[in-house]
Amino acid sequence: MTEKVKSSKLKDYREQRLISKAELAREAEISLVTLDRIEKGFDCRLSTKRKIIEALGLDLEDQDQIFSESE
Repeated sequence: MTEKVKSSKLKDYREQRLISKAELAREAEISLVTLDRIEKGFDCRLSTKRKIIEALGLDLEDQDQIFSESE
């Protein structure tokens, strides 16, 4: 059974900015399934995190707004 590895603030951040899941997945060039899993707290590759952060228009230094390293 796969367990959640890290907590993600991605869904709250995305919804506060009125960005649909499909739109973010398209902008980040990742699958909708991948984005859904990340929003549920599952781990992902660093390259995927980078794509999401850049698609949201953030700097890589702002990754803590989206991805928590603890929990």
